[in-house]
Amino acid sequence: MSNKIILVTGSSSGFGRLTAEALGRAGHTVYASMRDVAGRNASNAAELSAIGGSDIRPVELDVQSEPSVNAAVEKIIAEGGRIDVVVHNAGHMMFGPAEAFTPEQFAQQYDVNVLGTQRVNRAVLPHMRGRREGLLVWVSSSSSAGGTPPYLSPYFAAKAAMDSLAVLYARELSRWGIETTIVVPGAFTKGTNHFAHSGRPADEARLAEYEAGPYAGFGEQVQKAFAEIVPDDADPAPVAEMIAEVVDTPFGERPFRIHYDPTEDGANVGFAVLDRLRAEMLHRVGLGDLLKPRMVRPD
Repeated sequence: MSNKIILVTGSSSGFGRLTAEALGRAGHTVYASMRDVAGRNASNAAELSAIGGSDIRPVELDVQSEPSVNAAVEKIIAEGGRIDVVVHNAGHMMFGPAEAFTPEQFAQQYDVNVLGTQRVNRAVLPHMRGRREGLLVWVSSSSSAGGTPPYLSPYFAAKAAMDSLAVLYARELSRWGIETTIVVPGAFTKGTNHFAHSGRPADEARLAEYEAGPYAGFGEQVQKAFAEIVPDDADPAPVAEMIAEVVDTPFGERPFRIHYDPTEDGANVGFAVLDRLRAEMLHRVGLGDLLKPRMVRPD
């Protein structure tokens, strides 16, 4: 196994932090990015830096800010000379009836979960393309192809968009020698802060109409039903271990999509069908080579 320089977005908690730790234990140099490293996340940054036997370097990066993203990537390139792997993990959840969220709130979800990945890609990919190698790991969601509960529409819509973006990026990068793996976690009510830190509708009046009508108490009903299908021992840590395994897999052998879903919501079946249909279309139009990364080196 060769040491890789890896950028993980959203590393202060949840999948991001677990992934940074797993990759650090595997012997890689990990830039664990997060917002407000010197302030709100100072303790998280200090804890990651102090993990023995690991080279984990917290770095300031706000995926909603292009200058912040560019500065972080420039810092990593200056220190290490390259970025081998990017783990697109940063995300945010909102919970409540779709109608009660303002358009601006939907846009904010899209900004974090979709445009954030675009900002990071535009900063990193010129370097990867110049070297004709690299790996993008996208942390998607089983909601994009599995069973989904209501009241999470801003998050689910943004995650579906991100997954579609990841698929198309894979096709547009394979001839550059850049690989893609999409990681599909299921629902977890423990070990992440998605529900604890989820946003709520800004239109309080519209929300009150739902609470006073036939959907009174529906939010609690959804969360209770959600919690009941998640096994008591469901642990998000294997998601991070799977990512570490993908990183250490040789070029050309990395899986395009992997799943870890203790709730078994059917996303593995749904994505198998979707990915096969997409692959068959590429073969049909003579672009089947885009399905596998090409081993190339700079001239």
